[in-house]
Amino acid sequence: MSDTTSARTSESSWAVPTSLSPSRVESFLSCPLAFRFSSIEKLPDLPTVATTRGSLVHRALELLFLEPAPDRTRTALDTSVEAAIVEYRDHPDFTLLGLNQAEISVFEDECRVLAANYLTMEDPTTVRDIGLELRLEAPIGDLTLRGIIDRLELDADGELVVTDYKTGRAPSPNWERKSLSGLNFYSFLCESIFGKRPAAIRLMYLKSGETITATPSAQSTKFMTTRTTAVFKAVATACERDDFRPRQSALCNYCSFQQWCPEFGGDPALAATEAPVAFTRSVPA
Repeated sequence: MSDTTSARTSESSWAVPTSLSPSRVESFLSCPLAFRFSSIEKLPDLPTVATTRGSLVHRALELLFLEPAPDRTRTALDTSVEAAIVEYRDHPDFTLLGLNQAEISVFEDECRVLAANYLTMEDPTTVRDIGLELRLEAPIGDLTLRGIIDRLELDADGELVVTDYKTGRAPSPNWERKSLSGLNFYSFLCESIFGKRPAAIRLMYLKSGETITATPSAQSTKFMTTRTTAVFKAVATACERDDFRPRQSALCNYCSFQQWCPEFGGDPALAATEAPVAFTRSVPA
C-alpha cells in the first residue's frame, strides 16, 4: 500500500497487512487505533528526539563494527559517532525535529555519551559479528514476519547470539518479558532462515549500562509464533470490521495522532485528510 486511500478496500473494511514486525505487533496490542493510523493508513508522523537519537547511535555502532575487530578502539568509536552525526545533519529524521543550535549541541552530546557507554559494557574487539542491521523475513502461513537484527554474532562455541541496542531506559521487571518478546521474534527468524536457534538473545541498554540476556527455547519460540498468529488474526478481524478501538495508556502522551482519537474528543475519520496537512504545517521552514 503506497498511500492512505489504497488501504481502504470498502466503506467498512481495510486491507489486511501481509507482514508484521515486532514493533507492529506491540503497536497493535498497545492501541489498535494508533496501529491503524500508522500501519494501515500509513499517516505521516513526525520523528522525535528519542527515536532519532536511537537511530543515530545505532548507525554509529554499525560503523564501528564495519572496522576490523582489532581496530575497534575508543578513537574508532569517536570517529564513527562523528561520521553518523554528519550523516544525520541532512536526514529528515533530524531536520524535521526543528532543533535550534543549543538543542542540537545537547542532542549530539547525548549521542556521544550513549555510544561511549557502550564501551563500558563489552570489548568490541572480541565480538565475532557475522551480520549488522540484518533484515530477515520468514513466513507463518499467509503472514510474513520481518525484522532487523542490530547485530548477529558467534559466541566462543560458534553458536548464534542476537544483540539489540537500546538507547532508552531499561525496563522494570514487569516489562522485561515484553522487552524480550521482540528478540524471541528474531530468534524465530534465525531458526527459520539459518536452521539454527540462537544460544542467547541480548538487550544492551546503553543509557544505564545494563544487559538483559535470555536463552531462547523451543517453547519460547512456539509461544512467540502462537502469539503473533493470534495478533494477526485480531488485526485481520479489525480490518474486516473496521473496529480499531483506542486503548488509553501512558503512551497517549507521546502519540502523534491524539487529536483524532475519540478518547480525546477526536474523529478518526478525519485523520486521513487532516494528518498530512498537520504534518506539513509542523515541518520546520
